[in-house]
Amino acid sequence: MKILVAVKRVIDYAVKVRVKPNKSGVETSNVKMSMNPFCEIALEEALRIRESGAAKEVVAVTVGPAQCADTLRTALAMGADRAVHVDAGAAPVLPLSVAKILRALVQVEQPGLLILGKQAIDDDCNQTGQMVAGLLKWPQGTFASKVVLDKEKQVATVEREVDGGLETLCLDLPAVITTASRYYECTASYHAGP
Repeated sequence: MKILVAVKRVIDYAVKVRVKPNKSGVETSNVKMSMNPFCEIALEEALRIRESGAAKEVVAVTVGPAQCADTLRTALAMGADRAVHVDAGAAPVLPLSVAKILRALVQVEQPGLLILGKQAIDDDCNQTGQMVAGLLKWPQGTFASKVVLDKEKQVATVEREVDGGLETLCLDLPAVITTASRYYECTASYHAGP
């Protein structure tokens, strides 16, 4: 199975964000940029799944300007097998546009699982994962805190955070999963069957 992981380049979480003097947006010139922390969690989970033997390949993908190549280099350094950069120029790309691009990549790459961070820390939208799942007509597990794949049955069991605690979903593969920050406390497991 192949896993596609979406990663986004954002202002580093440790940087104090400044508004431009003309109040037209956030200052990004000469500001440290890095991989969105939730995307990093998604990538780490994909790598754990691969290491467990449930996947053969992890492909990191990003949408944005040429500078996003740095984010892909980070993903490759973390252990991704390949990287895909969709150069969208300097203009901001809205979540629905990213979802449509991811849908097109899924049709080309044919992954068994698409993993994203639950949201980006810059726009805080929390929309792309749900939109791409809708466009693909794939089941989705959002805010995942634990994932167990059963390769024989081709299902993913997702434990996810909800207001009242935790909820468990069983998703047929292929599926879309978004990871939550609580994921660092958990580990993925792989069930090969009886």
